[in-house]
Amino acid sequence: MSNEYRHILVAVDLTKDSQKVLERAMHIADRNHAKLSIMHTLEPLGFAYGGDIPMDLTSIQDQLDEHAKQRLAEIADSQVPRENQHVMVGMPDTEIHRFADDQGVDLIVVGSHGRHGFALLLGSTSTGVLHGAKCDVLAVRVGTGEDGKESAE
Repeated sequence: MSNEYRHILVAVDLTKDSQKVLERAMHIADRNHAKLSIMHTLEPLGFAYGGDIPMDLTSIQDQLDEHAKQRLAEIADSQVPRENQHVMVGMPDTEIHRFADDQGVDLIVVGSHGRHGFALLLGSTSTGVLHGAKCDVLAVRVGTGEDGKESAE
């Protein structure tokens, strides 16, 4: 059994921290000559609003999807081919696990804000990814300034 990674998935939230997470994954991919995929997951609008809105949210969801694809391209175009850039609709940890299983991913790279207290107890996407993954997960520390404290942005 080889110790090298063959397919690395970077899961990003499209914030300014996404570039740091992608760069960390790129170094690992380069060292392992691995395929690199990047994805962002949009929660469905109906879920976000409890499904109680008496209107068709399809066009709004399509606009959000298109905006997410554009933002993902801004982050990844110089490093990841378009065919390896993915925007999914669903619950982030579920969609990340599904993609990883379907595509033979052997390392998932996510950003982690290192939350404490209630935020840690309530969980986050990185925690959900870690607990359901069948492969290795790397949590890249993000959202901290040079002094190690949480950034205000």
